[in-house]
Amino acid sequence: MIKVILTNEILKRITAIDENRFSLKTIELPQLTMNRLRKNSKKKSSYASNKIEGNPLTEAQANEAMERDEHKHFLKPEQEVRNYYLALNLLEEKLCKKEPFSKKLILEVQALVEKGASKEKIGLRGPMPPGMLFAVYDSQTGSPEYIPPEYSEIPSLLDELVDYVRSTDDHPLMIAAVVHYQIVTIHPFEDGNGRTARLLSGYILDYYGYGFNGIGSLEEYFAYNPEEYYASLQMGLPALYYSGRENPPHPEIWILYFLRMVELYSGKVCEISRSSQHSELAGSLSYLNAKEKAFLTFLLQNHIMEFAPIEVSRTLGITNKTVINRCVKLTGSGFLIPNIVKERIRTYSLSPFSRHHATEILKTISEK
Repeated sequence: MIKVILTNEILKRITAIDENRFSLKTIELPQLTMNRLRKNSKKKSSYASNKIEGNPLTEAQANEAMERDEHKHFLKPEQEVRNYYLALNLLEEKLCKKEPFSKKLILEVQALVEKGASKEKIGLRGPMPPGMLFAVYDSQTGSPEYIPPEYSEIPSLLDELVDYVRSTDDHPLMIAAVVHYQIVTIHPFEDGNGRTARLLSGYILDYYGYGFNGIGSLEEYFAYNPEEYYASLQMGLPALYYSGRENPPHPEIWILYFLRMVELYSGKVCEISRSSQHSELAGSLSYLNAKEKAFLTFLLQNHIMEFAPIEVSRTLGITNKTVINRCVKLTGSGFLIPNIVKERIRTYSLSPFSRHHATEILKTISEK
């Protein structure tokens, strides 16, 4: 198991990431904007993570494959990016339930990563035929680049990793880095180890509140320079797992690389969120007509946080149907949230974005 000692440089990186995390909490975006940014980020992550593994698709081709009808036939590179996207969606659902890290989760994610592949590639790898060595081979020279632990040790090594995640008091950023390294290094599967490691280290970040709203793609930063990514994981150690990879003497090489990528990524998320906050407000208001803007102004100026359409219709002297139509439009633009009781909308509330940015919204409307 990788063991890390906190150094001043590691603490400096963690502090910088925490600063970005706290900064992001001050930025409120409309829900529609958040959904759009998250979907785009998942696409970028799916493309980038598979690019690291040598997937030949361009980003445009990858996006097309992810948007295509699931019942159509897919080539292997297309299936790979779709699988990663599906795995991100799965982990998003599991995060909502706060499902803890487990061996079951590792296996479930890898099975989705390798969806459509042969049976042998799904699940933990087994014994090799007599006289054959399981290894990661150099595609050009044919020599082994990495020889992972024996298949018989995999269950206990994964148990050790799960126990670590559940019992450690390490900083969440360190836990995510360790999970990433250990899954790649244990190499529990015939294929999909790197993608599974990136997905699950991302899940750890999300689980402990370091997911940065699901915006941006950490995988993109790993993909900028795959050689540096792999060199950081290998740490200059021999190819055999038992020659240092199981307990690397200088784990800070990988930890610092991982933290540097997260720092760059989190800084970019703050930048994207700030620019979106200003542009999206103007964009959302542009979809409203003058009467809908006037209705939103009325709600904000009178601090009406929740209301039934019939009550507001009486106050304004307009029909209940007119109020409902305006509420539907404001909901679609992210300014209102419908409150549903027994499958019917009973009342509407100002969205968190509207409440937190009331002054800015009113100012923008008055300037038009």
